[in-house]
Amino acid sequence: MSTTTLPLPPVPGDLVAPTARLVLPSGDLNSSAYRTEWEAVRRLGIGGSDVAAIVGLDKYRGQRHVFEEKHGREVVRDNEAMEIGREIEDFIARLFSKRTGVPIATPPGTIGHVDHPWALVNIDRDTLDPDTGEVVGPLECKNRSEYQLEEWESEDGPPDAPALQCHWGMAVGGYQRGYVAALVGGNKLRWHVVERDQEMVEHLLDYCGTWYQRHVVEGFPPPVDGLETTKDLLGRLWEVKPEAIAEVDLRKAKDLRSRKASLDAQIKDLAYQKTTVENEMRDLAGNADIVRVGAATAWTWKANGNFSETDFRAQYPDLAAKYTTTVEVLDLARLKKEQEAAYSACRGRRLYVPKKEL
Repeated sequence: MSTTTLPLPPVPGDLVAPTARLVLPSGDLNSSAYRTEWEAVRRLGIGGSDVAAIVGLDKYRGQRHVFEEKHGREVVRDNEAMEIGREIEDFIARLFSKRTGVPIATPPGTIGHVDHPWALVNIDRDTLDPDTGEVVGPLECKNRSEYQLEEWESEDGPPDAPALQCHWGMAVGGYQRGYVAALVGGNKLRWHVVERDQEMVEHLLDYCGTWYQRHVVEGFPPPVDGLETTKDLLGRLWEVKPEAIAEVDLRKAKDLRSRKASLDAQIKDLAYQKTTVENEMRDLAGNADIVRVGAATAWTWKANGNFSETDFRAQYPDLAAKYTTTVEVLDLARLKKEQEAAYSACRGRRLYVPKKEL
């Protein structure tokens, strides 16, 4: 895969924070012209949303995602969740200000560190000193699922990824304090204060600066990771060429195959051990659906799992006939025969390793 060596970001403009200058004034992201310019600037540096991925603390993006984005390749398609997140940002910020009494303001745009112009950030909202009206730190706004409520109510602070994003805003802007606020489940606002950690700031600037030089400026791809999203990414990066052959070094191929075989064996053995423990728990439960130790519930074995259509059809054929409906499905055989290109374009790529030794 070819790489592109990128230039440094443009020379920043006016000083708008203790350690940052304005790189690109704010604008309407719904405007295609402005969005194109905004995305071009983002590709030239490391932003707040990139940091957690670079240091391995983002559950949804890894280093390879950041690398591909910086080199102009589509990684994440805009979706409904992202659109709602943008639209609800202003509401979250206003509610945070109302609940906390902390004044907020709209940032001037993309800012870059005065000494590290590649260190960029788009802060969601500026927080202000209530007496002077001066900007004192960033506010990051998140829209999160109800399932993440426990993470946002932790006494240890906000989850890692948004905490790092907030800290990056402080690192670039030179601020001493920031906030992270999340609307959880659509009806619960939770927020945390993030105090500046100078050791963390220096580490992030050093680590991300080295990463930026190696992978963005010089264009060397970072190694892949074990994220499911990275697997999806690799499946989308290249247009498949049927029967094309890629040559790899014999030692490398043997090493990868050996490691995979070893991991497969470990997974199989661990799965057996896990099922053995679970079966012992089922045996102790017998016909009870709740197992207790005193007043505490140790485990449950309730009939609330997946519905077995096969068992239902075998045991209740008359009811199965009554509740069977006709649904529209794609005729895949016909589609493959008559529209081979479209069929191939939407097929996933399956990794297969032959059993035969090399």
